[in-house]
Amino acid sequence: MEDDKIVGLFLERDEMAIAQTSEKYGPAILKLSKRITGSEGAADECLNDTLLSLWKNIPPALPRSLGAYALKTARNLSFKRLRHDLAEKRSINSQLPLDELEAAICDEKAYEAFSDAELSAALDGFLRSLSPEARAVFLKRYFFADTVPEIAKDLGISQSKVNSILWRARKKLKEALGRKGAEK
Repeated sequence: MEDDKIVGLFLERDEMAIAQTSEKYGPAILKLSKRITGSEGAADECLNDTLLSLWKNIPPALPRSLGAYALKTARNLSFKRLRHDLAEKRSINSQLPLDELEAAICDEKAYEAFSDAELSAALDGFLRSLSPEARAVFLKRYFFADTVPEIAKDLGISQSKVNSILWRARKKLKEALGRKGAEK
């Protein structure tokens, strides 16, 4: 079923919207959630939480791309679940991709200088400034939480090239956010 028809089912409050979304995007949501949480059980819960969130938020939200909206929701819920689980265990086995990014660019003063809309616009501009290859690497690492070896394999490049692209992208993002913050 097409996305616009599924969104229409959500707007009509027809429960078939959940079944259709699960059928169409469930495998991708499970894969993303499992990659982030490291657990099939947690991924199943994140899928259910994602479907519930879509049910609660459509309407008023009217996503242009149901798939992107569902994956973004799943991603956020998966990271929330992972942070909760790690806080309970009080140990971190591997650095989260977002922690890696935050450590590279976090400047409290610069961050506070941005509204959410301004930060979103700055990130959009930053992503558009990257080459297609660098953009793909950046999004695979920091949005989809792919590992460096997975990115290298998917794109047919070496792991050292992936690491180099990520390092340069983080540096460029820090500079871009620093310039924007200084303009304020």
